[in-house]
Amino acid sequence: MTARPRGGHRLERPDSPGVIGHRGLRKGRRSALAALLSVAGLLGAATPAQAAFPERPIRLIIGFPAGGPLDAHARLLAERLQQLLGQPIVIDYKPGAGGSIGAEFVAKAAPDGHTLLLANTGTMVINPALYPRLPYAVLRDLIPVARTAQQPLALVVNPAVPARTIGEFIALARARPGQLNYASAGNGGISHLVPEMFKQAAGIFMVHLPYRGSAPAFSDVLAGHAQFMAESIPQVTQYVKQGRVRALAVTSRERSPALPDVPTLIESGLPNFDVVGFYGVLAPGGTPRDVLSRLTQAFQQTLETPEIRARMTQQGADPAYLAPEPFSEFLRTELVRWDKAVKASGARLD
Repeated sequence: MTARPRGGHRLERPDSPGVIGHRGLRKGRRSALAALLSVAGLLGAATPAQAAFPERPIRLIIGFPAGGPLDAHARLLAERLQQLLGQPIVIDYKPGAGGSIGAEFVAKAAPDGHTLLLANTGTMVINPALYPRLPYAVLRDLIPVARTAQQPLALVVNPAVPARTIGEFIALARARPGQLNYASAGNGGISHLVPEMFKQAAGIFMVHLPYRGSAPAFSDVLAGHAQFMAESIPQVTQYVKQGRVRALAVTSRERSPALPDVPTLIESGLPNFDVVGFYGVLAPGGTPRDVLSRLTQAFQQTLETPEIRARMTQQGADPAYLAPEPFSEFLRTELVRWDKAVKASGARLD
């Protein structure tokens, strides 16, 4: 007779099928631990991708020295942007080559949205036609985030010039071919190309006097050494009000709020002459769509803020927000326009 254990229960081997014994318990614990570690690893790997943007301060690169109109524009935007994004906006200056050094820096930066370029017309659409070996390509290495402003130019003359309207100036230039000159901030810049476009549209000839920067060029117009200049409205407004220069026209389709009594070139008899400078923000190519969307939303909200709009107008710029897709189309059109202007002017830089 086989002995039965007390209580009438049959003993089974600890490792029998269907029974968790000591070895089975150890194996179960190991399997559970491995599963937990696997889940933890997956969660850990997913954390960076799920982290909220932005994670740290955003660098806003400007390809020009501090103190200029682009710097003032950046500071104005930064105040509101950092409230909306919850991170400081650090303005970083990398001047040189008409803004190309700053643009190249951003084009080569990590495409995570924490390094952005605030650029002007020259950097975005003139330099590609002007420099044969540009180290970046707009719309490929740099992708649009938002257009932020447009800035028309004022066509001004020294008060000694006997012309009070564009029509009178054109008649004077035709009567004195080659005897009038215009100053610019340098070869290939907007203050060079806009007068060239004006000359072609008006059928006149003036001599180009390039300077090393806007300040010395405008100073010579004030002194009477140069007769004519296309200059940004913020630069000329106070001098117009003081009577130290005379504004004949603005280059935008609509009159400027800063110079409401000055007609447009279209009003003055040059149809379809609508040429403005503009500012915009670009990110490195490959920046994720969700990051671009977050940035675009912040810039749109900033430019819809009444106080920001009012202060921007005081600076002589017109708030002109465009989202990435329409901004891209705008840039494509402008690249063609300024390529033609550069070729017509004969300007070329290495």
